[in-house]
Amino acid sequence: MVERITAMLALIGVLSLLCQWLGWKLRVPAILPLLLCGLLLGPGVGLLDPDALFGYLLFPIISLGVAVILFEGALTLNFNEIKDYGRMVTHLVTLGMLITWGCISLATRIFLEFDWSLALLFGALVVVTGPTVIVPMLRSVRPHSQLAGILRWEGIVIDPIGAMLAVLVFEFISVSNNQTTHLLTALGSMLGLGIGLGVLSGYGIGWVLRRDLLPHYLKNTAVLTVMLGTFVGSNLLQEESGLLTVTVMGIWLANMRGVDIESILEFKETLTVLLISALFILLAARLDSNAMLDLGWGGLAVLLVAMLIARPLCVWVSGIGTSLGAREKWFLSWVAPRGIVAAAVSSLFAIKLEARQVPGADNLVPLVFLIIIGTVVIQSLTAGRWARMLNVRAGSAQGLLIFGASSFARDLAKLLLARNIRVVLSDTNWNNIRLARMDNIPVYFGNPASEHAETYLDLTGIGRVLVMSPYKQLNPLVSFHFQDYYGRNKVFGLNNMEPGSARHQASEAYMKRLCLFGEGVSYAKMASLMAKGAIIKSTNLRDNFTLSDFKQRYGDTVLPLVYLKNDKLFVVTGTEQLPQSGIELLSLIPLEAQQCAKEQQEKLQQESERAQQTDVDQARAEDREGQMPAG
Repeated sequence: MVERITAMLALIGVLSLLCQWLGWKLRVPAILPLLLCGLLLGPGVGLLDPDALFGYLLFPIISLGVAVILFEGALTLNFNEIKDYGRMVTHLVTLGMLITWGCISLATRIFLEFDWSLALLFGALVVVTGPTVIVPMLRSVRPHSQLAGILRWEGIVIDPIGAMLAVLVFEFISVSNNQTTHLLTALGSMLGLGIGLGVLSGYGIGWVLRRDLLPHYLKNTAVLTVMLGTFVGSNLLQEESGLLTVTVMGIWLANMRGVDIESILEFKETLTVLLISALFILLAARLDSNAMLDLGWGGLAVLLVAMLIARPLCVWVSGIGTSLGAREKWFLSWVAPRGIVAAAVSSLFAIKLEARQVPGADNLVPLVFLIIIGTVVIQSLTAGRWARMLNVRAGSAQGLLIFGASSFARDLAKLLLARNIRVVLSDTNWNNIRLARMDNIPVYFGNPASEHAETYLDLTGIGRVLVMSPYKQLNPLVSFHFQDYYGRNKVFGLNNMEPGSARHQASEAYMKRLCLFGEGVSYAKMASLMAKGAIIKSTNLRDNFTLSDFKQRYGDTVLPLVYLKNDKLFVVTGTEQLPQSGIELLSLIPLEAQQCAKEQQEKLQQESERAQQTDVDQARAEDREGQMPAG
């Protein structure tokens, strides 16, 4: 038996990795291959039976996994960031969420005749979308940046808020099924303990982190351990209060001043990917295919209400008072796939409700999975065509992601942004990011190849990546990551490789991409030129002032960077020839070249002035000759 459990755990781990890779490779939400894998292993061939395999351990495994997922989601709920993304996102995750909840709950009550408490719980479970299903869909559909931002941030923000709503409804059901006259008192104690202990524990761990009372290598482990301990302790003090406690704890920690949670987020997200993958396979394997079929036309009617009534009504009401047009609202009305939070939380609640013999609890999970399968499959297949029909797809991606926010990168970004070219700067150096923010340049603080960046780095409108950082260990990682995403001909880097053994260790394919701005141009060279007074200058090359004239004026030390032609951006590399005219060229002009050009201009001006003076003198002489009396 022990060998079987060990083998199944290893199999689940391997299949989780394979499903995540398939999702990334096919540009579809990983939830689809995970779902198919779980259905195949469970109801399909009967190889995986989670209840028989784990027995009494299944509930603690799912319970702790859901706690980690909700806590990680709550850590992303920064109230300042909600304000940055406009009124529409705020409306969608508040008023819109309540509209969706009401519509789906009513439909469940009418078409499936669920008890009102169970219908309200189901409605609360499926209000969440989630970045794990939204982000892959946006990458394949490529809507306008505003629409992509709205959908992405709605998915990020609504995860913890929707989960909190579901927890509150479940707690109400749990208390109401307890035959006691103290219903409100019991529910109030759950809310009081959940919110109070969540705030207290969030503040406590934040206080410890803010004062650096823990060594760096223990911070992530400490936060995870304290969170799990708080979850268990809250449930011991008041049954069913743990999920609310960890959600409030994460929200408080995310909004606490002076607490750096970036490394915690990255650690939690890596753990969450593993948990999501394993949990979803286990949860899908527990599904009874007959139970889903037994939902019949009533289940299909609930799905249609969620997609065709609840979502459009949510979007159009939330859009009142915003700048969104009808086409944008119709697009948003169609895209709202449900994800792992709904599946995980519903399975956890179903186990608890079935243990209490709540009527209809066995239909909760099949109905949630029906909504997940229906929304993800249908919307993934049709969202691209819908976007083209509404003409809301972004055009050719001309934007740049620049890894390395040095003074050179910031100056280049400002010039490109002024020409309506989207630029995002990424760096792990906070001071560089701070200076870029002061210049109103879009930034991402952290490693752009990380799991955190997969969700939170907005790549809408980005078509190429320039690796211009001094971090020699990170540069190859970023390059290979985005080569897989955009293609090798869309990722370029500065040649920071030192001669010797390191050069021979680098792959030939990687070395070929180190040709940004020309062969042999390194970060050290660019930084040195900027420190010595080099500037980035825009020059219009025309028939009367060609590239040859430009080089004659500034000399061979000038470095062409990028150029614009017919509203398209081209990056200068060591593998192409620049057009002679008809472009706007951005180039780095060293101080010596500036002085040389200045001396040439002064010389030309002096020659022009001498020529003009000669013409004036000649004209005066001719006038005097004309005024002399005849002999």
